[in-house]
Amino acid sequence: MTASLRQGDGFAGRADAVYETLIRAHQTLSDEESAALNARLVLILANEVGDPAVLEQAIALARRSLRPADPDHARP
Repeated sequence: MTASLRQGDGFAGRADAVYETLIRAHQTLSDEESAALNARLVLILANEVGDPAVLEQAIALARRSLRPADPDHARP
């Protein structure tokens, strides 16, 4: 059986607290430091997931979320 991304609330109703934690982690950082923190966090979490198929699904979902839903406002 192939693993897939979690569909439910993985934060058990605490998503706002997790979001706040992520925001606080970036406070006082420069743009460059913030980007470096994000890159390191992504690699740490990718290692924690440990399943290349699940990571591919997550990457695809993240890329799709960058694109506007309205085709009239598509990026060049």
